[in-house]
Amino acid sequence: MSSASGLEGRHAVITGGGTGIGAAIADRLAELGATITLMARNRDRLVTKADALPKAQAVACDVTDERAVKAAFDKAVSEFGPVEILVNNAGAAPTAPFHKLSYEDWLKVLDVNLNGVFLCTRAVIEPMRQAGGGRIVNVASTAGLIGYAYVSAYTAAKHGVVGLTKALALETATKGITVNAVCPGYTETEIVRGAIDNIMAKTGRSAQEAMAELTARNPQGRLVQPEEVAAAVAWLCAEDSGAVTGQSISVSGGEVM
Repeated sequence: MSSASGLEGRHAVITGGGTGIGAAIADRLAELGATITLMARNRDRLVTKADALPKAQAVACDVTDERAVKAAFDKAVSEFGPVEILVNNAGAAPTAPFHKLSYEDWLKVLDVNLNGVFLCTRAVIEPMRQAGGGRIVNVASTAGLIGYAYVSAYTAAKHGVVGLTKALALETATKGITVNAVCPGYTETEIVRGAIDNIMAKTGRSAQEAMAELTARNPQGRLVQPEEVAAAVAWLCAEDSGAVTGQSISVSGGEVM
């Protein structure tokens, strides 16, 4: 998959690549020499991020739209060649008590967090099989390993991502393809900042109190940094991680052991 010095010349697609964890992953893989395609719905953010990388392109894509996904991957391949690394990072985590969760909202959360992983993976899996190798890394969550209140749809979707990771790893084990998941705990991103704002609005707590609630689960007493998640992803993309497949690696300061 890669040379001894990194990922020189390897084409990596990162969904949700404009901000947060996705942007950190783009930085890390670019440092290792990968050619980067960033995908997300907000093209302006993608362009800004792509312009800051050595060799990258921005491709607008709604990962819940089957036709849009096909068109986006066709464009990515036409510019930078076959996709050798796929990082499924696009996601959303709205909060609501289960008894107030509408079926429409339930479907929306599953669509972006689970169906998007299916559609993007389907776009690359056969070319990877034909090429004899590839790396697929799904950014799941500790919510894919344990339960969280008030994010039942997100938790269900991320459990689905973990299950899909295991199934696909078995199907591709003899094809030179590895399929793994990283499962971050609460990470310092826009999603978590939104969660803090939501806690403050609904409970009247201060920002410090809201932050304390989110970090209480982490034995290190802090938020995970996007760069720490990116480091785990980069390792899973490396040639010498070829024996690691079907794993869901918790990046959570010891919250999940």
